[in-house]
Formats: sequence, structure tokens, C-alpha cells
Amino acid sequence: MCLSISALYELIEWVVALLSEEAAEAFLGTQGYEWDTQSDMALALLGAVVALMTLSRYHDKQIAELRPVSDAKS
Repeated sequence: MCLSISALYELIEWVVALLSEEAAEAFLGTQGYEWDTQSDMALALLGAVVALMTLSRYHDKQIAELRPVSDAKS
């Protein structure tokens, strides 16, 4: 989900840059870095993976606490 939101934002940036031709460089703010879009999405993916790795046990524990006792035995 995190990566898809990042990719959607990058696509919106691209469309706006195409529509406002003269202001494209100022809007994108890449400062000449041609891999800006890819690095933004890679960092979004890295952040999502780190969050999953660090919070998954806590999440599983919370779900287990919500489960009724009768379901836990089966």
C-alpha cells in the first residue's frame, strides 16, 4: 500500500509537470537528480518493509488478544 501511494504521487507529479511545461523543473524539484522518482519509491518500499519487520509481532499479539477464547482452542 505504501509503495502504491508513492507511485501514484510520482505519476501525479509527472502529469502536472507535463501540463505545466515551463514550471516542470521547479515543480518536480529534482535539482538535476534523474533518479529522484525511483529513489523516492525505493525509500517508501524500504520504510514499509522495516515497519513490517519491526511491528509484526506487536500486531500479531494485539490480534490474538481480540480473538475469543473458544476460537483459540480450535
